[in-house]
Amino acid sequence: MTGGKKVKGRKRHIVTDTMGNLLNIKVHAANIHDTVSGGAIFEGALRKYSTITGVCADAGYRKTFENFVNSLGKKVDISAKIKPNEWQILPKRWIVERTFAWANWSRLLAKDYEIKAVYQENNFMISHLHTLLRRY
Repeated sequence: MTGGKKVKGRKRHIVTDTMGNLLNIKVHAANIHDTVSGGAIFEGALRKYSTITGVCADAGYRKTFENFVNSLGKKVDISAKIKPNEWQILPKRWIVERTFAWANWSRLLAKDYEIKAVYQENNFMISHLHTLLRRY
């Protein structure tokens, strides 16, 4: 789970499975902190897929999000911060970043054409479906 910030004024949060398949998405104003919105996106994914046992997230989701997930009785694994002059692949984090990279190939998502955030969420899902269909 992570928040993508490519469009000014909006943040995208997604929940994916270990293969990179999109489970849930939420687009909202950029002035809402990740720890607050992360709980809502995870809860939405949990409603759709009740068999989720835990979640991995980056360091932006500490404290409030961790407490929220633990209160639901699920496990949370927060990725450690990388030192400033160091580069390394974080395997679970890479899955989410790859999903965002696939979405950024979509012309609809490259710029903020939509007025409402829900339209951008739908375009993200359509773009992801298109990516999955091209694979097979």
